[in-house]
Amino acid sequence: MKNRLKVLRAERDWTQADLAEALEVSRQTINAIEKGKFDPSLPLAFKAARLFHMPIEEIFDDEYTD
Repeated sequence: MKNRLKVLRAERDWTQADLAEALEVSRQTINAIEKGKFDPSLPLAFKAARLFHMPIEEIFDDEYTD
């Protein structure tokens, strides 16, 4: 799944560790999500959306097109 976490994090000058702490996950989890190697759970996606004050769809893209 494509996502904008790395860009959103960089815009705020946050490290992966900073974002991990805010989302209550490990830095390794953030790294895996940013690289597209791990898809976040729905609760984690909602948490990220609240943190960045954005709809989930603006952060995560399921890559399916109509």
